[in-house]
Amino acid sequence: MGKRLAALALSGIALVAMVGPATADPQAQGGGEQAKPLIFGHRGASGYRPEHTLASYELAARMGADYIEPDLVSTKDGVLVARHENEIGGTTDVAARPEFAGRKTTKNIDGAPLTGWFTEDFTLAELKTLRATERIPDIRQRNTIYNKRFEVPTFQEVIELSRRLSWELHREIGIAPETKHPTYFQSIGKALEPGVVRTLDRNGLNHPRAKVVVQSFEVGNLVSLNRQLRVQLVQLTSATGAPYDFVVKGDPRTYADIVSPAGLRDVAKYADWLGPEKAQIIPRDAAGFLKAPTSLVADAHKAGLKVVPYTFRNENSFLPADFRSSAVAAEYGNAFGEFEKFFATGVDGVFTDNTDTAVEARKNRR
Repeated sequence: MGKRLAALALSGIALVAMVGPATADPQAQGGGEQAKPLIFGHRGASGYRPEHTLASYELAARMGADYIEPDLVSTKDGVLVARHENEIGGTTDVAARPEFAGRKTTKNIDGAPLTGWFTEDFTLAELKTLRATERIPDIRQRNTIYNKRFEVPTFQEVIELSRRLSWELHREIGIAPETKHPTYFQSIGKALEPGVVRTLDRNGLNHPRAKVVVQSFEVGNLVSLNRQLRVQLVQLTSATGAPYDFVVKGDPRTYADIVSPAGLRDVAKYADWLGPEKAQIIPRDAAGFLKAPTSLVADAHKAGLKVVPYTFRNENSFLPADFRSSAVAAEYGNAFGEFEKFFATGVDGVFTDNTDTAVEARKNRR
């Protein structure tokens, strides 16, 4: 636990030597003076631009995000790139590219069959010929105007962007990479973790003062990364199911076990943050209305963990019934009302597709 405690104690020190003249702005810096809760730009500002593009990350930072969040998968030649899934049929124009028609296939990803095009079957050079598209066009039709304008970025390019924006905005923009499907990538000989460690090392970001948090829904890779990284780690959890590495190994524990008081004490041995699904903090009833909060935030804090739930979005489709404005899924509801409910539980951060809304809600929280 010594390394983890050191990371927490020193997380507020800016990387002035590496990212430029970050100020002592309490809205931007980490540690005790940090404005809370922290705002994590989920896949960038994906409420306004196609997700996991440099344009999306930049917009999130300019809107006030404390961290930008790239999900990481591997290419055929072992380069880490930012995509929510290794299947890219729904987030790029690959389906319309006849030269790649033969790459469409069906694979078993985390125990379930999935058909499409997969990053591990493309070299980086090939991926760079593709262009990003909006993942949920029925909900975010306005984002489709940006279809086919942006490339698939590498992890290195996201880091370089965060540094440039830190200079321009005079505050440090953190990064929160998530390893996607780590057991699967390990099984095909393209483990993600060595590339994460190498990239952070190469960029001078593998130290306790770095504004970096590394996430995973699995447990084993975080335990391993805890021995290799000196940055903070986030154990992500879901309201249902179990970590896939547990399933593969026959470990009977579920995410519900992980967020029990005893489970949280185990998490605190290798991680600094818990990243639960929102419903694990405030469940919903069968009609979609919020119920009473659980004790999860208090339990996590007691175990020494910070809490950053996911994912806050403005559209009725994603909001609790309490805050929907109509039956039209794509219309905005009262997102501020939802933020207020969750801020009242004492969360330390939020993952959001709508950075500007989260920043405004934080500014005016009661």
